[in-house]
Amino acid sequence: MKLLLLAGGYGTRLSEETEIRPKPMVEIGGKPILWHIMKTYSHYGINEFVILLGYKGYYIKEYFSNYFLHQSDVTIDMSSGNMEVHNNSSEPWKITLLDTGLNAMTGARIKKAKKYIGNESFLLTYGDGVADIDIKKTIDFHLQHGKLMTMTSAQPDGRFGALNIDNNNQVIDFKEKPRGDGSWINAGYFICQPEVLDYIDDGDDVVFEQEPLKNLAKNGEIFTYKHNGFWMPMDSLRDKIKLNEMCDRKAAPWMVWKN
Repeated sequence: MKLLLLAGGYGTRLSEETEIRPKPMVEIGGKPILWHIMKTYSHYGINEFVILLGYKGYYIKEYFSNYFLHQSDVTIDMSSGNMEVHNNSSEPWKITLLDTGLNAMTGARIKKAKKYIGNESFLLTYGDGVADIDIKKTIDFHLQHGKLMTMTSAQPDGRFGALNIDNNNQVIDFKEKPRGDGSWINAGYFICQPEVLDYIDDGDDVVFEQEPLKNLAKNGEIFTYKHNGFWMPMDSLRDKIKLNEMCDRKAAPWMVWKN
């Protein structure tokens, strides 16, 4: 089963970083967040990736085409032009880097990967968030319900701490970043049957999260896998700092491959 990774957006809410690189290449713990996502899926045996490129896609192409340079020590003989790679830490990955257009929306990018999907089920996620989701369990869940799509859902933490106040307005204790309002939201980890592509019209302006998902839901073709563990998108500089702090403390719950 292949994983499609949406990695072509502008990432305007993280403009401090994305003026020079695409958002999926912003580093967490010294590695691009895209790498972290791929490592998570690889931990569960998913090693074929189709990365849907757009904004500054050449940056992602350069990273993977020179992966050994980024990951290993090298000796370069300038007189002969030979290069020797030391401590090669390769991954068992097969990666297709697909240019889907600078301004294509999410639905258009997915539809353009049709020839790489064929008639097989496929996984889909965004290149800017991490989680400790058990991918195998989501696949098993998908196979059990038999519908066209599984959408993983999560309950995000609140942005601010909350106060526990009694009837006399006395503060009893503090709750640091409780779960929001109890609502479940789209966590961005999908499993799809190939027929999902039939719900995506042609054209670069098709947003996957609008009509395609709405029509799939209306036809009863989406089940959700509720994830109660860690999930965090990197939407802002604040999020990036928090994720890096977790790495520094060696308390990064999404790094399941280290467990």
